[in-house]
Amino acid sequence: MNESTPNHVHDVIIVGAGISGISAAHHIQRTLPDSEYLLLEGRENIGGTWDLFRYPGIRSDTDLHTFGFGWQPWQENRAIADGDAIARYLRTTAEMDGIYSHIRFQHRIIAANWSSASELWTLEVETKGRSVEMHTKFLILGTGYYDYKEPLRAEILGLSNFRGDLVHPQFWPKDLDYAGKRVVIIGSGATAITLLPNLAKKASHVTMLQRSPTYMMSIDNTTGGSWIHKLLPRTWAFQLDRWMFMWMIVILYNFCRLFPERSRASLESAVAKQLPKGVSMDHFRPLYKPWDQRVCFSPNGDFFESLREGRAHVETAHIKTVTSDSIILDNGKTLEADIIVTATGLKFCIGGHIRVTMDDEEINLADRYAWNSTMLQDVPNLAFMMGYVNASWTLGVETSSQLVCRLLQHMRRKRYSSVVPRLPKGVPMEPRPIWDLNATYVKKAQGSIPRCGNIGPWRGRTNYFVDLWKARYGSITKDLVFRAVKP
Repeated sequence: MNESTPNHVHDVIIVGAGISGISAAHHIQRTLPDSEYLLLEGRENIGGTWDLFRYPGIRSDTDLHTFGFGWQPWQENRAIADGDAIARYLRTTAEMDGIYSHIRFQHRIIAANWSSASELWTLEVETKGRSVEMHTKFLILGTGYYDYKEPLRAEILGLSNFRGDLVHPQFWPKDLDYAGKRVVIIGSGATAITLLPNLAKKASHVTMLQRSPTYMMSIDNTTGGSWIHKLLPRTWAFQLDRWMFMWMIVILYNFCRLFPERSRASLESAVAKQLPKGVSMDHFRPLYKPWDQRVCFSPNGDFFESLREGRAHVETAHIKTVTSDSIILDNGKTLEADIIVTATGLKFCIGGHIRVTMDDEEINLADRYAWNSTMLQDVPNLAFMMGYVNASWTLGVETSSQLVCRLLQHMRRKRYSSVVPRLPKGVPMEPRPIWDLNATYVKKAQGSIPRCGNIGPWRGRTNYFVDLWKARYGSITKDLVFRAVKP
């Protein structure tokens, strides 16, 4: 039967052909090879973030050995890679794994309704100017965590007065000419730290304007030259690289948490050695402890190289107001600018603007507690993919994908048609953020993303190794209610 036939029912439909969707698809076809699944992608290309973002120097903010997939190791001799390389890797992986043929591009889901009577999701899908209806037993949202349509608006007094080019990295203009221009980047996160050295190659000068400093770490971006690579086959060697990077991040994160002052001193000392003379360390001394926000990586120290060459500098202050051609700071300084880049974070959006209903009554996904950071309280046969804040996104997606597949296998063995997470009765649940990160854009989003609890499978993620064990061997029945297939 043709997949677009109104009565046709898919076993699984995955939304999004980025890292999350590809991971879910791989695990489904590996563990449930006879399941019929589709992967719906609203855009024309594979890649998600890595197809959307086009700002100069766009690259991963974690190493590609763990950002890549375990079954298809990243095999370039660099840990941090640019967006085009990541997009190529995702496409090649999907083609080699047989996933590409399951993707339907330009299929954007407008609405999803769960019917308790039929125990199916009915999807309203817009494709090439027409609307079609699709049905699935299980729905997986691999839509990422941020809004593809709208950026996080910067709340800056007088910003509307500016007459130069005002740019948000998420929607970088293809024809923006910044050669010989004065550029001010507002922000201090991974995007700003990526932009500065890349814009500085052509701009007359680049200023990174931050309200408060960020922890930064320069890393050697060359991999593949160790004795492991000389002795072992290429695939094995890069697989070992992946495990070593996993452990390195876990050790780094826990060391920072257990010994914050020692970690702070070590990070700041490393930065001080790379700064040009006359640059104050005050611009690089955060007010928070290491890993209260993510540590930003500078591959081969490119950020500091731009400072040493005099092509860029950092200012730490609050903005008093913006004029037609400058930014006036509260410390009395004025930054003249031809271009302002607001690298102030992303706007959270779980579910990619899909209107989700149950028996035609609308529900807000953000109002729900998250079961194992993968399913939502009181919502049947629905999973969502969420990554880590203290490790690569892919590792979190991998644990969720394996957990969902175990659950689907269990339902098939027991002949269950639906599963729904339920909070335990009589047990008070204390809300916890699903992302425990002290970044401004995350704090602003707390009311628009699901939350975790403080007990049982409602707790948030711990680390990849613990969560992987739970996904493979932990309970897949606790606080879940199953319903048998109708005779």
